Amino acid sequence: MIDPMSFKTEILLTVILLAVILTLNSLSKRAIRKFGKTSAIDMNSRKIIFYLSNLLFYILAFVGISLIWGVNLKDFSLFLSSVLAIVGIGFVAQWSILSNLTASVILFFSHPLRLGDRIRVMDKDFDWTGKVEDISGFYLFMRTDDGRRITIPTNLVIQKGIEILKQEDDSSETNMEQ
Repeated sequence: MIDPMSFKTEILLTVILLAVILTLNSLSKRAIRKFGKTSAIDMNSRKIIFYLSNLLFYILAFVGISLIWGVNLKDFSLFLSSVLAIVGIGFVAQWSILSNLTASVILFFSHPLRLGDRIRVMDKDFDWTGKVEDISGFYLFMRTDDGRRITIPTNLVIQKGIEILKQEDDSSETNMEQ
């Protein structure tokens, strides 16, 4: 028979956990939005970080609720290790997907590259010099000096390195035109 007092405690703890998770999620979204605006980061790039932070908070909520409702820790760890093994095998099979997502996060948070910058990709085989048009979760899109539109995986941007030739300054261009 279910103990009514235990049931009420589990419901209360679940509600508290969900409130904390939703609050933390909201605060992290505000922080990402503020950081993205102060760093002049494109909304599409911010969406990727929003999705990843949502995923993290959903996983935390799932684990917390499972533990509150009395899932046996031994069974839970077996389940979790099985899921992680399957996910690990999937990521090894699709290593480029994981590396591109990680590179996008690195570009978002700690790289001076911005939309509109004129860059040169440091590669001995190719001369890729041009203007950055977009940075998505997996690719950097740029228009080369000779007019070609090329797509470079974000992990290659991190691996090869880039030289920022000129950072776009919208305010100085509008002043020059007037």
